[in-house]
Parts: sequence; structure tokens; C-alpha cells
Amino acid sequence: MWKNMFSTDIGMDLGTCNTLVYINGKGLVINEPSVVALEKNTKKVISVGREAKNMLLRTPEDIVAIRPLRDGVIADIDTTEKMIRHFISMVLPRRWLIKPRMVIGIPSCITEVERRAVEECAYKAGARDVKVVEESLAAAIGAEIPIQEPAGNMVCDIGGGTTEVSVISMSGIVVTKAIRVGGDEFDEAIVKHIRTVHNMIIGAQAAERIKIKIGSAYDSENTVEKMEIGGTDAITGLPRRVEIDSIEIRESLREPIRSIILTIKGTLNQTPPELNSDIIERGIVLTGGGALLAGLDTLISNEIGVPVFVAEDPLLCVAKGAGKYYEHMRGNVYRRATKSSSAE
Repeated sequence: MWKNMFSTDIGMDLGTCNTLVYINGKGLVINEPSVVALEKNTKKVISVGREAKNMLLRTPEDIVAIRPLRDGVIADIDTTEKMIRHFISMVLPRRWLIKPRMVIGIPSCITEVERRAVEECAYKAGARDVKVVEESLAAAIGAEIPIQEPAGNMVCDIGGGTTEVSVISMSGIVVTKAIRVGGDEFDEAIVKHIRTVHNMIIGAQAAERIKIKIGSAYDSENTVEKMEIGGTDAITGLPRRVEIDSIEIRESLREPIRSIILTIKGTLNQTPPELNSDIIERGIVLTGGGALLAGLDTLISNEIGVPVFVAEDPLLCVAKGAGKYYEHMRGNVYRRATKSSSAE
């Protein structure tokens, strides 16, 4: 009790698009875009999160708004540290005398150097102990999948920069595959389509709005949704508007979605037959923001021949699982399936 008055444990999903912070007992306390606005000359932080995202491509010359993570890994260590420190200061009162312990979900495809960069940023931001855990494992914990049982469970976590597919049994990752394809690639595919088909240039944020409003992976009802969008004419350079529909957007997303399906198939091909039989019964659980794409679960199920379910609050699963890590560690349930490092 007294210890909890002075310290806390933080779970963080340090994502390419959004950073989420979960504190066990309090729930989700931060859900902000992973964007930082800085003064160019002094590198002073102007704003972080949603306000900084609104500044992307809209700032004067002396201010720059950047996303310090790309494809699920840190591209700018100094700016990432400032962002983490800012989020920690938002959730921890100054009276806390002991630095927090922090668990961070990371893609399994990152290198050891990239892993160390994540840990270094967290330590510099004020953590006293940092543990990194594969995103799919954290997502499984957050989705409350019974991974401690001697049976196969498949999780597909589709983040902003990466997609990670893992088979988990007895609290350990048996097979895992990760690709640097996620929500950002969905947006880029839409941008490319609008440029190629309509000769119009739009930004990533506009593409994201299109994806959310009329984007889908599968439509069993053959319905067509339409949307009017604005952008810059690629030939004249003048602003104009065009009408697009859900069918063409679905076609534009075919390639990145296909990459995800092939990754799931490749993971299943490397999974022991006994665990594959469990997955047929239990199904595949989708987590991450990409799982919210309409019809994606149906398409994957049709392609793989296995039931597919979207986790409750899929966007929160990694942060929630990271936040609950220490609780499960006390029960010795997930110890073998995580990698950690402590301050020396």
C-alpha cells in the first residue's frame, strides 16, 4: 500500500501513429498521436500529441511537427524521449518519490539496436526499470486471451507501422512473424490511388479520414458508399474536389491487406499441427487499430478458413496488456514469454 503511494507501473504502446499509456487500476490515461512540434533552432517542445498532429504540414518555417517513430521503431531518439517524458508528466504527480516502472510493447521485427533505443528513451524519460515485450504478447494479455493454457492461440496485431502475427501457448511465443505493413501503408495506398486514378494529391490525414469513413476490406452486402474529397490537382496545382466511392478504396487497399494475409498463412505453415488444430477451434484474434477496418475479419476468415474475431477495444490491447504485465509477473504466468532489461 505504502509503496503504491510513491510509485506506479506504466504500460505503454509506443506506436507509430498513436501512443497509449495504461496504468493498472486507473485504466487508459493517455491516447494521443505520436507527434511532437518543435522550434527548429532551439528544439524546444511547442506541443505534443493531438495539438501537434494538427500542425503537421501547417506550421511556419520556424516550427516543425514530426512523427519520431516510423514503421514501429524510433527514428528520432531525442524527440521520442521528449514525447515520452511529456506523457509521463501528464499522468504522474510531482509528489511521487520513486520513479515508475515501465513496460513497453514493441514489434518483434525490430533489431537489437532499435530495442536498445526504446529502452534508452524510457530510462532518460524517468523510468527506473524498463521491460520490453512483443506487441502480440502484450495484445494477447490485454485481450484477456487465456495464453497460459497448453493450447494454441493466434493473435494478429495490426498497428500503424507494423503487423505482428504470433502463435502463443503456455505463455510463450511459439511462432511469430512481423512485417512493416500497417495502418500507415493503408493510408499511403489510398494517397497513391487518388493520385493515379484522379490526378489529385491528398495528404496522409485526408487518406486516414477516407479509410475511416468508407474504407473496407470486404463487403458482403455489395453496398456502395460515396464521399467528396478535396485536394490539389496534380497537373494544374489548383485546388479541386472529386467524388470517390467505397469500391475503389477497397481495391486500393488490396495490396497491403494481401501482405497481412500472407503473413498469417506463413505463420500457420510454421505452427506445429497440434497447435493449428487449437487455432481452428479458437480462431484468430485481431488487435490494433488496423483491426477496425470494416470487413477485415470476414476477409481473413474466408481466405484462411479459420474463425476470426476482433478483440474488444482492439486499439487498447497492447497498452492494456503492458499495463497488466507486473500483475501477471507476480503470478509467474508470463515470465518466460517476455524480454526485459533493468537499469544497472
